[in-house]
Amino acid sequence: MCVGVYADLIASMTLHLMRNTDRGDVRVRNELSRKLDISPHGDMTRHAWMSLIVWTLMMHGNQVTVPRFAGGYLEDLTPVPPSQVSFVPDGGSYRIMVGGAAFRPDEALHFMVRPDPEAPYRGMGYGVSLADVVRSIRQTNATKDAIMRSPAPSIIVKVDGLSDEFASPSGRAKLRAEYIDSSDNGQPWFIPAEAFSVEQVKPLTLNDLAIKTGLELDKRAVASIMGVPPFLVGVGDFKKEEFNWFVTTRVLSVAKSIEQELTRKLLYSPDMYWRFNNRSLLSYDIGELVTAGSEMVDRMALRRNEWRDWIGLPPDEDMDELLALENYIPANRLGDQAKLTGGGGEDAE
Repeated sequence: MCVGVYADLIASMTLHLMRNTDRGDVRVRNELSRKLDISPHGDMTRHAWMSLIVWTLMMHGNQVTVPRFAGGYLEDLTPVPPSQVSFVPDGGSYRIMVGGAAFRPDEALHFMVRPDPEAPYRGMGYGVSLADVVRSIRQTNATKDAIMRSPAPSIIVKVDGLSDEFASPSGRAKLRAEYIDSSDNGQPWFIPAEAFSVEQVKPLTLNDLAIKTGLELDKRAVASIMGVPPFLVGVGDFKKEEFNWFVTTRVLSVAKSIEQELTRKLLYSPDMYWRFNNRSLLSYDIGELVTAGSEMVDRMALRRNEWRDWIGLPPDEDMDELLALENYIPANRLGDQAKLTGGGGEDAE
């Protein structure tokens, strides 16, 4: 569940190709950016491709993707199943073995999380930390399943132990069929008072065994190790601030490792890099977007069509101009305000 959260969120972010300029970083739209953000692999959508990478990365600690070129251009980025990948030390570096073929580190994309201190080129993943907790969850589910399949009886019948019928399984079955099972639904039983005593007891339930509480604690433990808010795995209530913190820290941390690997392996230009648009994941309501956009439009920091894009509206040809209140003018023109020049009429001139 936790890995699925990371995979869905990261796969949902748009991947931008950015360029450094003297006036700040700008987005670049070309065939390379379209390749990575729309069709990185011929047999998968970008969402499925990125989801597979994140899923493998989080579950195994490493994910290897091999680029394929045609005519000098990037054709496909093919994720390799983890069962076909191994890492072999090679002096001060290492080799990536894919189905018997060896690749240098700069010939394949190698994504990793939690580097191994003994082999920094290889990720460890979360398997060791989660082993005990997952074992506990499996035992909890096994106990719950056993109780649901074979619930404890709610009625106990005490029978004279000296009875010949009680001495064997066939005899007990005969007594049950004769005195208990033969009665119609809802009808009373008639049994010999000197031979039987019937008591109703309350069997142990899932609540008595604290199954629910134990399972919630285990889920919280897994969520804590993975850095996922508990409400995303079904424990507790949704909290917007906690979700936004999760996106801007834990999700962005994994996304950054993917960005950096894509940048250093797929780009030659020193002023270009890849960046996920994490702002699209943050939890906003329409009122917050309208208020923030209004403030920026008033200060000429945002065009109205850009503001409309924030809230999902199409552009309007009449809303490309920058508007500003009278007081929002450059500092070197403060003396040109109409209220300081007599209203701007002919007498003032």
